[in-house]
Amino acid sequence: MKKSIITILLSVGLSALTAYAVVWAGEKNSVGGILPETSGSVEYRTVNLADSDYPDFTYAAEAAVDAVVYVEVTVSYRQQFQNIDPFFRFFFGDDFSQPQSREQKGSGSGVIIRPDGYIVTNNHVVENASKVSVTLNNDKTYEAKVIGTDPATDVAIIKIEAEGLPTIPFGDSDALRLGEWVLAIGSPLSYNLRSTITAGIVSAKGRSMPSQSGEFKIESFIQTDAAVNPGNSGGALVNKKGELVGINTAIISQTGSYSGYSFAVPVNIVKKIAEDLIDYGSVKRAVLGITMQPVDEKIAKEMKLSSLSGVYINEVAKGGAADKAGLKKGDVIVAIGGAKVSGPSAVQEKVNSFHPGDETEITYLRSGKEETVKVTFQGTAQATGEKDIDGTTAFYGSKLRTADKETLAALGLKNGVEVVSVGPGKLLEQGVESGFIIRFVNDEAVASPEDVVAVAKKAKRSVFLQGVTPSGKAAYYGFGKE
Repeated sequence: MKKSIITILLSVGLSALTAYAVVWAGEKNSVGGILPETSGSVEYRTVNLADSDYPDFTYAAEAAVDAVVYVEVTVSYRQQFQNIDPFFRFFFGDDFSQPQSREQKGSGSGVIIRPDGYIVTNNHVVENASKVSVTLNNDKTYEAKVIGTDPATDVAIIKIEAEGLPTIPFGDSDALRLGEWVLAIGSPLSYNLRSTITAGIVSAKGRSMPSQSGEFKIESFIQTDAAVNPGNSGGALVNKKGELVGINTAIISQTGSYSGYSFAVPVNIVKKIAEDLIDYGSVKRAVLGITMQPVDEKIAKEMKLSSLSGVYINEVAKGGAADKAGLKKGDVIVAIGGAKVSGPSAVQEKVNSFHPGDETEITYLRSGKEETVKVTFQGTAQATGEKDIDGTTAFYGSKLRTADKETLAALGLKNGVEVVSVGPGKLLEQGVESGFIIRFVNDEAVASPEDVVAVAKKAKRSVFLQGVTPSGKAAYYGFGKE
């Protein structure tokens, strides 16, 4: 009987210990209900662990999972067989010496953002796809159409013909805090792992990764430690409220599989890109018209800055939005639209949230003083040959106009076409700078933007520009049309 009583008492004691804990009174982050107790000169606090704020993802997971889809793509290509054995050709015919059609399958994830079938995913998931299909969480499969893509942010919109679909509401990625819990939802590795949910915390914000292709990119990634693998691309990153805060895009790994670091495009970028692609079929991207670099210790010391936050302006494009607003080389931008910017990726993210023609305030430092100026954003050039509202002509993502007499006289030229601003596209990739004067295109003299466009359009494979830099040096640039 005594042993039974002791056993019961021990069980009760252990149960009590699992429900309560005693912590020192000096701890600031105690959880649950706190009941002060005093024993001599030491004060203790009793904490109810059952009421503590441990993360509960059940609502977020259940609310979001039905709006995340499996995306399967088919990419067609033609394979040219080389050095075919004569005996092989004798038995199987000459058809094998001709290019052969091949297909390759790939997969990723997507997020339904509108009940009428609009789905956001990654550009790299659907790039070059000849066929796209979408499977919902209820196993229904639909053919999908690519509505538009934006390689600069790796965002794409596809659509299926369906109504009344579940969606995930947009959250605010700017409001995310370091250490905040998030869920990654997608279809990693294979079809059999559809609707996989993993959890992690926000490890960092405003991350960028080196571009290996030299292409123009807008990157201000949310870094998390939620497990993400190939196939998760295009899937949802959601907060504890079940709101979409990012689109999972990339991992950094030496093996190709998850190793602790995953990255998502912030939803504040995704939302604007998605709206443009749905409404216009292309992105109406705002341009500030500067080249910039992070503020390092050398710059901070020379300019007597109190911190390394902000961006140092290396160059201001002539006639660009920044130039018209009065910003100059050597200024340090510290805030856009009232929001502080810590570095180039933050500036890109903020500018990308505006449309051409939008106006905002930019706060900057000059000669040790903080100033604020209003800026009206210009737009990126659209299709080559189109006229913009400012009178310039679009040319492979950049803007051209006939060089004025003063500019030509200063360079000792009779005619030429000025590159007013350099945007995402061929000229930027080749390193052309604003103010470059184009004198010849494919050895033909040009005197107007129309001349440049006409010669470039009739070129079969490549375009070769010859001209003079703003400093008066001869320069040459070439690029393929494809």
